[in-house]
Amino acid sequence: MSTPDDTLLPPHGNYAELLSFHKAEVVYDITFRFAHKYLSRGDRTIDQMIQSARSGKKNILEGSKASPTSKETEIKLTGVARASLEELLDDYRDYLRVREHGEWDKNSKEALYVRRLGRKVPQTYELYREFVESRPPEVIANIAICLIHQANYLIDQQLRRLEQDFLKEGGRRERMTRARLTYRNRNQGTNASDGPPQIPRKTEPPGPHPSPGSHKPPRHPGGQP
Repeated sequence: MSTPDDTLLPPHGNYAELLSFHKAEVVYDITFRFAHKYLSRGDRTIDQMIQSARSGKKNILEGSKASPTSKETEIKLTGVARASLEELLDDYRDYLRVREHGEWDKNSKEALYVRRLGRKVPQTYELYREFVESRPPEVIANIAICLIHQANYLIDQQLRRLEQDFLKEGGRRERMTRARLTYRNRNQGTNASDGPPQIPRKTEPPGPHPSPGSHKPPRHPGGQP
């Protein structure tokens, strides 16, 4: 039976169970509605914000799917997700700043309320639908900012775990080497347990048989028997 040390392609992580993925999906759903509703038609920021939100979600998914073959790729894509959400965070802050709206302090009652909602499992858009559909855009932007902070915190934890796993288990090439050595050692141990091979003993080939009467008594000097 395979063990973690000789597993060549371990099972990939299930992205659908990652809290970071759930949170990033909520951020995408809010951003899609926010950008289309509150940004001017033709504003390039619409596509930029939606693509950043989409990248945050999709790169978590792709990184999880890539984990069996490449831990390096999983770490890289998860890092891309983190960077994409950071870019989206800056877009929401730009929206508030240029319109002279304030960003909530992290310890404000509004931010603390969103933080409590953020602890509920599962995280879905339905938890925030009422606020997104009834509050002014500056409130929605602040809700999105709070959720992005939460998503980034989860991704940072995820990255630390992935880095520790990589240091402990290595990448695919190292797993391939370990698996090959384990297979070779296991087979050598099996052969050794069977005992040494039986080598037939070497015998001298039989010589020619003497013909009857070939044994004659020695002759005495002078030819007399």
